[in-house]
Formats: sequence, structure tokens, C-alpha cells
Amino acid sequence: MLVHPWDAPHDDTEWQDWLAGHDFGQLAVTGPPGEPPFVQPLHFAYDAARGEAVTHLARPNPLWPALEANPPVLLSVVDDYVYVPGPWQAEPDVPPEHGVPTSFYATVQLRCTAHVVDDPAQKAELLNRQVGHFQPEGGSARAAAGEAPYGRLLSGIRGLRLEVTGVRAKFKYAGKRSGRVQERIAVRLSERDGPRDAAAREHLLRRSGA
Repeated sequence: MLVHPWDAPHDDTEWQDWLAGHDFGQLAVTGPPGEPPFVQPLHFAYDAARGEAVTHLARPNPLWPALEANPPVLLSVVDDYVYVPGPWQAEPDVPPEHGVPTSFYATVQLRCTAHVVDDPAQKAELLNRQVGHFQPEGGSARAAAGEAPYGRLLSGIRGLRLEVTGVRAKFKYAGKRSGRVQERIAVRLSERDGPRDAAAREHLLRRSGA
């Protein structure tokens, strides 16, 4: 992924705060020679303090052999994306029809080393961490090996700890455009008010300091 200086996160806090609210992504695992990679959509819980993300998948999932053969993986999260028409991007001294259309988006890519978790007690602990992330209000019984209601279900899944070894993040929101163009795009996003336009506008204004 190409990250221009104007699209790079201002600091680690920026991408960490964004990732805290975006916990569904795609896990890319190297496939067998001559085959495309496996790409698995999944929910995950990112733990900045531990430097890892945790998740789980069904035991029959076909990616396990590839993952065990190639533990380096990539967890990719993309959101807050919108299409920006060319006229919105034209500088004041350029005809609107000469403006270049583009995409705005936010993304974080976590390069990880995958650790498969098969021990029942460790799987239960991993599941409880995930549920705690997604259901902080509670409401579900805790998982425990050999205990109802979830103990007997643990054999049907495998846990996955993704140890983060590198991060690439990008916030592509008109960072190289002039202030006047940024202001115009912010107005147009507000007027269009389509899916994700409000989030994109918030990124643009925040990063431009407006």
C-alpha cells in the first residue's frame, strides 16, 4: 500500500483510536504455491497494550493448513470510504471539468505472526476477551473448558492470536489539496449526505485543522 506523507497518520494515537471503533476486517493468509491467498472476513478484538488481535474460526475452515505453514499474515481494515467527483477537486484556477476524481478512505493494516490456540482453557479465555470487547454490558455466560453452556462447543473452533509485528495506516482525505479545495469538498460531502459522507467529512476537517 502506497502511503504519501500527507496521507500518513499524524501519530500512533490517530490510527489506534480509529481501529478501536473498527473491529471487522479481512485476514490475508499466504496460499499454497501457485494459488491465490486466502482472505477471511472476521470480527476481532485488538488489544493495544498486548500488541495483538484475537479472534477464532471454525475448525473446518480451509485456511488452517495454509496459516500453519505460513504464520506471517496481514489483517486489513478499511472504512469511511467515499467517491469524490472530479469537479470537487479542481483548484480555483482550473476548469471544474479538469478536476481529478478520487477515493477517500481510512485503513489500517496490521502485519502479524499468527499463533493457533487449541488448548480448551486458552480458547475459553480468548473467547471471553472477544465477548468482553463486543459485549461490555455483559449478558452472556463466560466460556470455561468442560463447563456448560459453551464448554462442549470449544472443540468446534480454533483460536487465533495475531501478534502485531508492524503497522501501516493511511487516511486519504485531500491532504495535498489547498485549503479552498478542502473547504469545497467538505461542503459537497455535507450536501450529498450519502453513506459514509459524514465520517469522511469529519476526517477531512480533523486532519486539515479546520
